[in-house]
Amino acid sequence: MPNDNQAPLPAGSIREAGRYPIDLTGPRSHTLVRKPGVGSLSIGPSQLGKKADLHVAPDSHIDWTVFEAFTTPAGSPWPRFLHYTGSDTGFFDWAQKRPIEEMAWAPILSADTVADAIQSNLHGLYIELDQSGGSLRLMLPKRQVFEYFRLSVAGDLSRFSATGDMPYSLTLAPRTSRRKNDVPFLLPDLGELHQVTSLTLRNAPLGQPISLECLNRFPNLTSLSLWGNFCDLDLLAHQAQLTNLELRFMPDLSDLPPLDAWPLLDSFIAYNVEEITGKRLRQQMKTRANTRPWTDHASVSQLRKPEWWTTEFGRPFSSWPKRLAKLANEAYNVAQATLAQARSFTDAEAAITAFTVRFNTLKGIETTEREDLGEAVWQLSQSDHLIGQPITEEMAQRWFDTARDY
Repeated sequence: MPNDNQAPLPAGSIREAGRYPIDLTGPRSHTLVRKPGVGSLSIGPSQLGKKADLHVAPDSHIDWTVFEAFTTPAGSPWPRFLHYTGSDTGFFDWAQKRPIEEMAWAPILSADTVADAIQSNLHGLYIELDQSGGSLRLMLPKRQVFEYFRLSVAGDLSRFSATGDMPYSLTLAPRTSRRKNDVPFLLPDLGELHQVTSLTLRNAPLGQPISLECLNRFPNLTSLSLWGNFCDLDLLAHQAQLTNLELRFMPDLSDLPPLDAWPLLDSFIAYNVEEITGKRLRQQMKTRANTRPWTDHASVSQLRKPEWWTTEFGRPFSSWPKRLAKLANEAYNVAQATLAQARSFTDAEAAITAFTVRFNTLKGIETTEREDLGEAVWQLSQSDHLIGQPITEEMAQRWFDTARDY
């Protein structure tokens, strides 16, 4: 039942859905609407709109203890998963008393910040750093507090550093460009984090490739998982100590060493990878099983032809809601067909302008979608036409900026 009293609610006293006044940033500052079956909660500035359940200014102090009154129907702490955008680091102190199952934090930092998580009981911490603001230094949780702490860091990795006990696993998803022909991305120096034993690197399948030169800094790896587009795969041969290797959504494995480069492998996964190397890996996996049976999961599945990657990931609408993505792809198809007949820059401008204005009346076109549409315009400018001269990126961008209202 909703609570209208001023007194703090007893810990674990609320299990059911409802509307509850809470003292998040001050007395009865917010009303928490808890819905049946929802185990997550998002907190962030009003600019996030409906993406945040509770709106809080980025620099506001938050009383995280207000959530101690809430549990799941089974009696576990609620919310299970927290998403927070802002600068308050008080949740690390709170986690010393109340374990946090999963914390996704997008720091908004006006100055360099040190976050002390040494005694925090965090099962999983996901940090996403944008390209502006101060740097973040994280004092990692002690292994004895929770042995299987997982750390994920995405975005501008140059703004991040960490010290202390190594996490059980580390996931890195650096911000890369959308263009696979750009100069390979080099991972920045991550200091003590190079001592981890389990590493996952994530990238877009058709984005700027990440160079695997960075792996030379990770001497202790026994488990490596790669997602997306990478180059310098031949350097994986230097990781002979691996016992687990996973390759997912990788469109180019041509430089991958043979499986016998990793004699200690107990498990191997190749999933949604390019077809030619995938077939070779299947045979190598069978050959290896004859000499030393796999003791853990081993599979090669979902082998993909070159055209599949273009269809699935070639256009920048793959993460859009299905309805919007359908509209965007239809508009893209029309623009591409029109451009194929263009014999002048005037014709090309008309095609790109027509594509751009299709989205002027659509709701939900925010910064991310605008960037996606700008990328789509660049892709269209590189498609076939009859002009006889290239459409420059600057030219296409100018047409896009002139026509858009978003």
